[in-house]
Amino acid sequence: MGFIETRGNDGIKAKEVSFSEAILNPSSSFGGLYVPKELPNLGQSFIENHINKSYKELAFNILKAFEIDIEDNEIQKALDLYDNFDNPKNPSPVIKVKDDLYVNEQYHGPTRAFKDMALQPFGSIFSSIAQKKDENYLILAATSGDTGPAALNTFRNKKNIQVVCLYPDGGTSDVQRLQMVCEEADNLKVLGIKGNFDDAQNALKTLLASNSFKSELEKYNINLSAANSVNFGRIIFQIIYHFWSYLELIRQNGIKNGEKIYLVVPSGNFGNVLGAYYAQKMGLAIEKLLVASNENNILTEWINTGVYDIREKTLKLTKSPAMDILKSSNIERVIYDLFGSSRTKELMEDLNSKNIFKLTKDETKELQKYFSATFSNDTFGNKTIKEFLDIGYLMDPHTATCIKAYNELKDKALKTVIYSTAEWTKFSPTVLNALKQDSEKYSDKEALEEISSKFKANLPQSIKDLFSAKTIHNSIIEKENIESEIIKFIRKS
Repeated sequence: MGFIETRGNDGIKAKEVSFSEAILNPSSSFGGLYVPKELPNLGQSFIENHINKSYKELAFNILKAFEIDIEDNEIQKALDLYDNFDNPKNPSPVIKVKDDLYVNEQYHGPTRAFKDMALQPFGSIFSSIAQKKDENYLILAATSGDTGPAALNTFRNKKNIQVVCLYPDGGTSDVQRLQMVCEEADNLKVLGIKGNFDDAQNALKTLLASNSFKSELEKYNINLSAANSVNFGRIIFQIIYHFWSYLELIRQNGIKNGEKIYLVVPSGNFGNVLGAYYAQKMGLAIEKLLVASNENNILTEWINTGVYDIREKTLKLTKSPAMDILKSSNIERVIYDLFGSSRTKELMEDLNSKNIFKLTKDETKELQKYFSATFSNDTFGNKTIKEFLDIGYLMDPHTATCIKAYNELKDKALKTVIYSTAEWTKFSPTVLNALKQDSEKYSDKEALEEISSKFKANLPQSIKDLFSAKTIHNSIIEKENIESEIIKFIRKS
């Protein structure tokens, strides 16, 4: 299956590329993104055929449906990395917490966040392609807290790969920061920047599109790529677990095949809910996708009004920091799917030049056929975490935002799956404040210890070990110095 460009073709790049080419070189014409030329149609018969299949079998067959140009043995090798999750047979368990409410726990991988679900196999496939082509790659990752640790983990000591990870200094939890700055391998570089996630992501996109930067890398025989969800290699793996949610509800006798469900996704960069949108377009019986945001509620405004306006917006630092984002990359892929390449180019150029774009009334109605959205604040999240622990379920602050959407946006009595994108251990001070209903300042270490002992919550050894690990990466730099610091790293390597 071929991959094409969201903003049309510039006459220089190929009009259509293979999957491997799209993931090695994710930046397309006019600063756009790659998308599949068409989506495979997987309906009720596909679901029926996979009720008794494993996660790896489901993933393999969805990847094959996309006709990706990766050999079967390399796909299987990548999927075998799910064997390193807490439960190899069920890497993304779906837990029933109320009669109509289920939680897909996506944090049972090595870095305790949902990014492992995509980045573990993605890293394996990317590395194998690079080695077969005998090409060297610099992979850039910008993170609001979870992409960074997952990218560093999956690419650690991989041949033909170097990774530079950008994170906002002060914009992640201590555990997330330690997972990055303590990661030791010669092919990894972590840079804290004085700025927020949008600054990091904008720097990444600028460098991906910079001919002068690419020319500098060519002097060292290095190509440029990315591990963020701008790369479709990430998105393809984020489609799979939505099918898994549906299958799990059937297995647990929550629904029958063909019965519609709601999916609630906490969203910042829109990649996770984009995977759900593609799953719906591929035939999964989804009534509607409910988008949960925090106080950086740009996605809520866009879905509810059709206007994406960040002119007067200032990024707010919240207790759900992975969603502290104002420019959501993956809305572009939805806009392309609904309205085509010329309209996508027009709207994205408006956003880049004017910090605003507006859908027409008809376009807004079309968007709202698939999505509804709401947002919550930290006070709501605090109360929700406590409320659910009281009924025996411990969640993190991002998962808590989903409950607002679950409470407000459903207009039919259908089963609902919410996505828990990070383990409580990544945000333990916030969780402890919620559980004790106080506003004390706790360090991550003391919060982890108190929650695990007082509330009998499991504390993974990998999290415990962080606090005695050696810090390898100390750099905190100005945004303007990102490119020069990367070149320094390349030269030393």
